[in-house]
Amino acid sequence: MIDLTLIGIGTGNPQHLTLQAVEALNAQDLILIPNKGAGKDDLAGLRQAICAEAIRGHGQTGDAPRIVEFDLPVRDEATQDYRQRVDDWHDAIAEIWWQTITAQLPEGGAVGFLVWGDPSLYDSTMRIADRLKTRAEIALRVIPGITSIQALTAAHAIPINTINGPFTITTGRQLRDAGWPASADTVVVMLDGACSFQSLAADGVEIWWTAYAGMENEISISGPLAEVADRIIETRAKARADHGWIMDIYLLRRD
Repeated sequence: MIDLTLIGIGTGNPQHLTLQAVEALNAQDLILIPNKGAGKDDLAGLRQAICAEAIRGHGQTGDAPRIVEFDLPVRDEATQDYRQRVDDWHDAIAEIWWQTITAQLPEGGAVGFLVWGDPSLYDSTMRIADRLKTRAEIALRVIPGITSIQALTAAHAIPINTINGPFTITTGRQLRDAGWPASADTVVVMLDGACSFQSLAADGVEIWWTAYAGMENEISISGPLAEVADRIIETRAKARADHGWIMDIYLLRRD
């Protein structure tokens, strides 16, 4: 029997942890931390720092939770079909989870996985966890966390919607392929490595952009899209070169 807890940890700031998340971290026997490789290992370091600050208890086995890093497999970009690439990648991750869990907890126990932001929002950890249910009896528990959307609107001190106005949360890929969602006054764009706001007509559009939302090195730029788009692109490129990785998010609103 494996008790698997997916713990939303916010956007990298230890103060984003809820009391429920802290309690869950302290209740684990094993905590898994993915390592994305050279240049992105500070993401694993942030998770380690969160654990060091929050963990002070013992898991079900009576020992302090063990923290084990695993190498995250690289997604194969050679396959043409996007969904197939993602499914194959999730299968590979699930296999590594299974190997690590059974090696560390051969008799079962409580396993925690720290999820950036919230496990429900553009995150596949729950889908990966479902793959383990074919191998063992898995009890899945999910602890919600502060999202990058909340960190973005807090950084700019803005509400996410206009009065009684609809908004849409989407991805850069969808924005490029489908354009501005017809039903929304406001669009929040995640998972955009291509600055897809460049595909829109900029007139009458405001943008609020933040990278490393909620972290010490947070960067925020806002203004009319036509005026600040180039600055965002340049700032984003420099930040990624400096850190080896970047997480950013932005909100677009039409007049």
